[in-house]
Amino acid sequence: MTALTLNGKPVTVTADPTTPLLWALRDDLGLTGTKFGCGMAQCGACTVHVNGQAVRSCVTPLASVAGARVVTIEAIDQDRVGRAVEAAWVRHDVAQCGYCQSGQVMSATALLQRNRKPTDAQIDAAMAGNICRCGTYQRVRAAIRDASASLA
Repeated sequence: MTALTLNGKPVTVTADPTTPLLWALRDDLGLTGTKFGCGMAQCGACTVHVNGQAVRSCVTPLASVAGARVVTIEAIDQDRVGRAVEAAWVRHDVAQCGYCQSGQVMSATALLQRNRKPTDAQIDAAMAGNICRCGTYQRVRAAIRDASASLA
């Protein structure tokens, strides 16, 4: 059994400790907002926060988050920065197909939680590896700039 704090609540997961966090979230805990994309930490669709850091959950063993604080897209609106990012995403009509968006929002929120005024280069670096098949990268950057301004 693995105990952790998930979206602000203590939980215990009975899955094998080698199970990727992604599958524990989706299959054992019923939180399906975190998406499977590639299974190799290359696309970013599975991004969650572990102790405030953006982490690819598809390659993160459940055992490695024992005792950690894990936040998924389902609870990102519990944080002022997360709410600002979500609102900016809507204002800039970022999502098209939407598949990558939970990972994109999680990465953007982690960036703005540690750096409220990122440069374009810092935005690009933080979002590198978050693949959007629809190509909304310019809207993603604009939404991050907007969220940053709204937090000032």
